[in-house]
Amino acid sequence: MVNVSAAQFSLWISTYFWPFVRIAACLMLAPVFGSKLIPHRVRLVVAGALTVLLAPLIAVPAKVELFSCGSLVVTLQEMLIGAAMGFTLQIIFDAVEMAGQLLANSMGLSFAMSVDPLHGTSTPVLGQFYTIMVTLTSLALNGHLLLIESITQSFSLLPIGMTGLGHDGLWMLVNFGGTLFSGALMLALPGLAAMLIVNFGFGVMSRAAPTMNLFAVGFPAALALGLIVILLGLSSVQNGFMHLVDAAMMMITSLVSNQG
Repeated sequence: MVNVSAAQFSLWISTYFWPFVRIAACLMLAPVFGSKLIPHRVRLVVAGALTVLLAPLIAVPAKVELFSCGSLVVTLQEMLIGAAMGFTLQIIFDAVEMAGQLLANSMGLSFAMSVDPLHGTSTPVLGQFYTIMVTLTSLALNGHLLLIESITQSFSLLPIGMTGLGHDGLWMLVNFGGTLFSGALMLALPGLAAMLIVNFGFGVMSRAAPTMNLFAVGFPAALALGLIVILLGLSSVQNGFMHLVDAAMMMITSLVSNQG
C-alpha cells in the first residue's frame, strides 16, 4: 500500500493548481479564447489541458503551503498575472473595433448597429467586420499558438511565487491602455482623412448650389465612397494590426520580466 503524506499531497496539488490559475485567468480575457461564443467549460478544459502539459516543467515554491495565507497571496498574484496578459492582447482587438466605429461614424454607417456576439453589446457593423477580419488573420498566422508560447515563457521569466507584477508592472499596464485610442486612430486615420476630403467636397458643392438637397445626394455618395475606401484599406488595417500585436507581445514580455 502506498502511503502519501500531507506534505506530498499538498505539493502535488500546488504543482498543478497555481499554473492552472495563471493559464485560466489569461484564457478568460484573451481574444478568441475569451469570446462569449466559447462556453466557460471549454475554456476550463483547454486551461486544464495546458496545465497538464506545462506543470511538470514549472517550478513551484516549496516553502509555501497550499492551505495558508501565503498560498492565498500566490493565488491572487497568479490570477493578476494571467489577467494582465490576456487584457493586454484584448486591448489590441478592441482598438481594431474602435477604428471601425470611427470610420463608420464618418461615412454614415453609425446607425447600422447589431449585437456583437464577442462582447454581447450593440456595435456598428463595420467594427464587427474589422474584428472578424483580424481574428481570422490572427488564427491564420497562429496567433493562438503565440499566446500559448507567451504563457509558457512567462513561467520562466516570472516564476510562481509571492512576487507578482509589482508597482512598475501595474503602471506599465495602465499606460498601455492608451494603445486602445492611439491604435484605433492609427488604423482609422487613412480612411478618416479620405472621408474628410469627401465631406469637404460636399461642403463646397452645398455652397455652390444651396438649393441642392445635400442629404439626398451626399449621403449615398459618401456611403459608396466609404465602401471603396474600406476595400482599399483592408491591407493597411491588417498590417497595422500586426504592428499592434508585436507591441502587445513586447508589452507582455516586459510585464513578466519586471519583478519589482
